[in-house]
Amino acid sequence: MTHAIEIRDLRKSFGATEVLKGISLNFTRGEVHAFLGANGAGKSTLLGCLSGAITPTEGVIRIGGKEFQALTPRLAQVLGLAIIYQHFQVFEGLTVADNIFLGHEMVSYGYVRASEQNRIAKELLKRLGVDIDPRALIDDLSVGERQLVEIARALRHEPKILILDEPTAALSSKEMKSLHNVVRQLASRENLAIVYVTHLIDEIDMIADRVSILRDGQVIWTRELSDASHDEITRAIAPNLERGEKPPAAPRTGKSLLECRGYHSDFTGPIDLELHAGEVVGIYGLLGSGRTDLLESLVGARKQRGGELFFDGRQVRNRDPQSAFSAGLALVASDRKEQSLFPDLSALENLLMPHFGGYAGGKKRQLELFHQIADRLQLQPRLPHQAGERFSGGNAQKLMMGRWLFPDLGIKVLLLDEPTQGVDVGAREDLYFLLRDFTASGGAILFSSSDPEEVVALSHRAIIVAKGRQAAMLEGDEITEEHLVDMAHKFSNLETSSQ
Repeated sequence: MTHAIEIRDLRKSFGATEVLKGISLNFTRGEVHAFLGANGAGKSTLLGCLSGAITPTEGVIRIGGKEFQALTPRLAQVLGLAIIYQHFQVFEGLTVADNIFLGHEMVSYGYVRASEQNRIAKELLKRLGVDIDPRALIDDLSVGERQLVEIARALRHEPKILILDEPTAALSSKEMKSLHNVVRQLASRENLAIVYVTHLIDEIDMIADRVSILRDGQVIWTRELSDASHDEITRAIAPNLERGEKPPAAPRTGKSLLECRGYHSDFTGPIDLELHAGEVVGIYGLLGSGRTDLLESLVGARKQRGGELFFDGRQVRNRDPQSAFSAGLALVASDRKEQSLFPDLSALENLLMPHFGGYAGGKKRQLELFHQIADRLQLQPRLPHQAGERFSGGNAQKLMMGRWLFPDLGIKVLLLDEPTQGVDVGAREDLYFLLRDFTASGGAILFSSSDPEEVVALSHRAIIVAKGRQAAMLEGDEITEEHLVDMAHKFSNLETSSQ
């Protein structure tokens, strides 16, 4: 068995805070090694040490028989280590081949040899089993295809170790299966060591040979897949987790807070729904079903195209998010990086952003409010001046939700798009607790999710949407994972065949 990389007693401290506490791991060629851990466990710091972006405090990294106390990005590449991050590093406006060769163009006499780059790019993509035109603009590719372009760019440097950081976080189920096939092929046919970082426990069975769990800066255990059950993985990631049960049916006696009558947005409609105080309604559908379009329209980020919308008993037409917010309606978008989080601003500024100039008061009051809500959110670390981009995925999501959960703020209906996307199992339960607390105090939630397990865990009722249409409304025992998936596919196929 050939170890492509050996890590021995790797440690990293930021000031007085020790993030990595003596990591020892081997990654083997020809094997897919799944790597899991809660948000804030140290995964990103470890990947930074391996990629050369972060300098370890202590320890040894052994590659190709040579030992290193630290790597640089250039040295890591020379040693055959490539990493593909969750947030893609492709550049729109350029072709597929241009992206593959970016920074390493083939130049003769001051001119890029475009035809040669196209030929090599096509060969690299063929190795991945995909037929993507190297002359196509990256803008015209799907999310899954863009990811394959990044893998092709990594392959051009003939790596021995390929690290994939949350590679399926933004992929559809079809794209996920395609990626799994590519990854298995790279391990078996090209003898690469694949380090596969994910928070999706269900994904492990589809992709991994071996599993390692990181918690609080330490490796809890490494096991063969056959010796790593889902329950054991969950307990290792979050040992204090109490598994939530499906919420009891909410009696629809609460006040009507949001009502759609024949409601149409750009792509979605007609929608007929009445949402009551204390109720959680989930929206489930396949990628492109119209879930996001509906939520963004309700909050005024997209136009209402038809039908009637009532909020708290009054007919309204939200023309922008500010008018919706003033009425007591708020949206937490799915894309933290692009739509919700201000990466360069502090945690305090991220949390209080919608409230400056009024509710938040002076600096002393702002700090009091920050610590009050941070305690409620179980935010880690509870540092008001730390930049938003320094928080893990789950804690960043807590900041995004927390800004709407202030006492006496007046938010009555919370709209959530993929509320726990990219969030580990422990932080997910923390967020679920906050949402249940919000509805228990008289609020209501309308959320969309591509995760049927999440819809089952949170919803009193669930809407199935397909090709923009409301296909069904499920209640009580009808809301099961199997039923949700089956109906979403069934109605999507019916819609497609009828067009």
